[in-house]
Amino acid sequence: MRRYRGTIVAASVIAVAGVAGTILVASLGGMAPPDLAHLLVAVMGGAVATVAALIVVTPLLTRTSLRRRFVVVAVVASSAAILNLALLTASMAVQENDAWLVMALLVYAAAVAAVAALVVARRSGEAIARLESAVERLGAGEADVRVGSLDAGPELDALARTLDGMADRLQAAADRERRLEATRRDLMVALSHDIRTPLSSVRAMIEAIDDRVVEDPVTMRRYASEIRRSTDQLSRMVEDLFELAQLEAGAIDLASERVAALRDVVAAAMATVGPAAAAKHLAVRADLDTAAEVACSPRLERVLQNLLVNAVRHTPTDGTVRVTARVAPAGLTVAVEDSGEGMEQASLERVFEPFYRADPARSGPGSGLGLAVAKRIVESLGGTIRAESRPAEGSRFSVEVPVA
Repeated sequence: MRRYRGTIVAASVIAVAGVAGTILVASLGGMAPPDLAHLLVAVMGGAVATVAALIVVTPLLTRTSLRRRFVVVAVVASSAAILNLALLTASMAVQENDAWLVMALLVYAAAVAAVAALVVARRSGEAIARLESAVERLGAGEADVRVGSLDAGPELDALARTLDGMADRLQAAADRERRLEATRRDLMVALSHDIRTPLSSVRAMIEAIDDRVVEDPVTMRRYASEIRRSTDQLSRMVEDLFELAQLEAGAIDLASERVAALRDVVAAAMATVGPAAAAKHLAVRADLDTAAEVACSPRLERVLQNLLVNAVRHTPTDGTVRVTARVAPAGLTVAVEDSGEGMEQASLERVFEPFYRADPARSGPGSGLGLAVAKRIVESLGGTIRAESRPAEGSRFSVEVPVA
């Protein structure tokens, strides 16, 4: 009974308020004091009977269906009115002929209330059944299940919207997990391929040296240079892979630190590719215009460095690489353009995938992670990166980030 104490107290308060309201209305209507006394006794008896009925019925209602609850509430309310009428008639406060007329009206009202309760309960019951079915199917793994509109009242409709929102988030999380799993599998395949090539080269040269197949100083120096190049390639690959993993996990704070100017960031990135560009007689230029003094994240230097390394690698001798920048209402746009070999559309669509390379042999000095790392950094800064290219006409990579 302790569980229903709140309901019983609320019913008692409502009953007392009803009695007080009835007496107040009768007084304002000019009812004589003797009649008011009879009315008070009758209404008090009805209120006590109503509370008693609720004490008995409330525990039973918790174990029955929603439809029966609505019908019981309608019957109890109508019964209370009929009981009050009977008590008023017995106390001579209401004439017997008038009592029978009012009784007929109350019986009709009780029937209407019961039918209305059945209709409302049926609609609510169907809505709850749909919710229950959706929850069971979601629990069984059917992530595409949605309840939709119930038209069963604001509370149930709100519950349906909440459930559908939860289902959307679950499906998005499941899709994201599947994509991540597919990416992890592709990464493992690509990583094993890309690591195997330099390792096989190093192993073959070391075995040749160990077995004294080569001993002349010139070949030994060439082998040492090749071993160092392969080792550097492996080191860069491991560093890029580690940074990519940190970016995926959100372990690096990318946007909190600021530098003085974009000019310094671009200069530092261009200095990194200076020796490689000079070896190929490439012209690397910067045209920053009014964006030169714009403050930006220091991580943008790594983005530009990766884009410049990619541009220098794929631009033939005596070509040109340009860095341009401009400030627009949408943010800061920095682009790296080259006069290199360009890419087909199929390669362009996959250029930011980890370990993807446009050449089928997947060879080259890079780790295959530079553009993927650049994309993750830009996205973490709240920006976007795009690639445009045509075969034999060069490529253009543009980065757009918000300006603080």
